[in-house]
Amino acid sequence: MRSSPAKSVRRRRVFYIPGYDPFPPRRYRELYRKEGAMQALVSGYSLVLSRRKHTGPDGWHVASEIDGKAVSTEMQVLVWADLVQDSMGQGIPGTYLQLFRTAWAYIGSGALFRLMRLRKGPIIAALYPIILLLIQLALAGLMGWGVAQVAAGFIPVVAAAPLGLATVALVLVAFRRLDRHFFAYYLMHDYAYTAQHGGANPDELEARMSAFRQTIRSALESNVDEVLVVGHSSGAHLGISILADLIREGLPERKAELAFLTLGQVVPMVSFLPHADRLRADLNYLSARKELTWVDVTAPGDGCAFALCDPVSVSGVAPPDQRWPLVLSAAFTQTLSPERWKSLRWRFFRLHFQYLCAFDRPGDYDYFRITAGPLSLRARFEGRPPSKSRIVEPASGHTSMHA
Repeated sequence: MRSSPAKSVRRRRVFYIPGYDPFPPRRYRELYRKEGAMQALVSGYSLVLSRRKHTGPDGWHVASEIDGKAVSTEMQVLVWADLVQDSMGQGIPGTYLQLFRTAWAYIGSGALFRLMRLRKGPIIAALYPIILLLIQLALAGLMGWGVAQVAAGFIPVVAAAPLGLATVALVLVAFRRLDRHFFAYYLMHDYAYTAQHGGANPDELEARMSAFRQTIRSALESNVDEVLVVGHSSGAHLGISILADLIREGLPERKAELAFLTLGQVVPMVSFLPHADRLRADLNYLSARKELTWVDVTAPGDGCAFALCDPVSVSGVAPPDQRWPLVLSAAFTQTLSPERWKSLRWRFFRLHFQYLCAFDRPGDYDYFRITAGPLSLRARFEGRPPSKSRIVEPASGHTSMHA
């Protein structure tokens, strides 16, 4: 017989699916270590990190004592950073080609205008790299033209023109090297990766997702009380498809409780595109399943996420018997002190990672209690109503589905 839902958790496996991020898993391990220590100090519990019992560089072990109960948690990052790194190797000309293709993918399909009706923040974030890269190109062109004009006063025009073109190239290279401050190239590659097939997943990503699914299945068959999958940013829509396929295959008869936590999701950026048939079918399917608990946490203060937008409903694929996700707000203006909110308010990329960090006024949402505490996700939020400000009106112009 299938195991009953776990109320109390002593052993847990957590799988974290990052967004479009080229950095290795140790970045998330150190973030968990630093922020977990801060949250433990604020909230009065104990978190101790150590090497992961199952050898490998992609995870860590957490021994916690929360509310007087000891919990053992194995954390693992499901890595696709190598695919991200490969997709970022476009060079300057390739990035500008991506710019025009991506802009057309969203404008030509009508997705951009429909997305703007949901939340302005993530659309501004999407337009930011396009506008900045065009400004950089314009500045490089002006400087190149200026150098050519000056040089033409001393040398023949046919010799001055190459100097102007060389200046354009040098200026663009300089901007590219400074992108760690601007993030224009990084964000452009991110949106281009999503839009390159009109919302369909590239083959290499599908293969990686299949491997992730088997890893999660193995954990469900192990001696743990809960298997929690956390999808952050773009990792949310990967998690949706992975878990939909997992349940379609049939879960183990004796299994751990399955839970799904999506954070700072940007699902509409994919599901509104014309060829996102698979994702829309997975949203439709997963939202009605009894085999899991799905909680979606965003915050209006996160300008990079579709805050409080029910990803199933706004995509126009909600089934009549929709159960999930439970849409909740992390309410940054309430869960962060006025001083911390003031210091973080305009740090948009940092705020997009706040879900993985400590809060000095934690409310219902506490990442470390959820991932290392004694309550399952289902027990923690059982009976909790969704946020009153959630957005459920269908807005996508494309609703076709094909699993």
